[in-house]
Amino acid sequence: MSSDTKKKSKKSSSTSGSVESKLKVVYSDKDVIVMTAPNEDELKQILLDLLNEKPMNLKELHSMLSGIASEDKIRRALADLVEKGKINLLEDGRYVKLGTE
Repeated sequence: MSSDTKKKSKKSSSTSGSVESKLKVVYSDKDVIVMTAPNEDELKQILLDLLNEKPMNLKELHSMLSGIASEDKIRRALADLVEKGKINLLEDGRYVKLGTE
């Protein structure tokens, strides 16, 4: 198994259907689903989609994406999205997609 694949149990597969639908399934059986990890651009799109639903802080985003992307990768993607003016960091530490609130 290459380093860009992640194993997901049935329990964690319920994180978000929209997230999983964007990832390529490499292998699947009744116990395990193996998907490719998102590249940088895919991760940014996943974050934008999640923030479109509601504002979230880093901890919430990381818990939804655990097993898919590390906290460090999520943090870098969020910083880039803030820099490009696609999302904003609110005073309470939540990120919000611009144009949704």
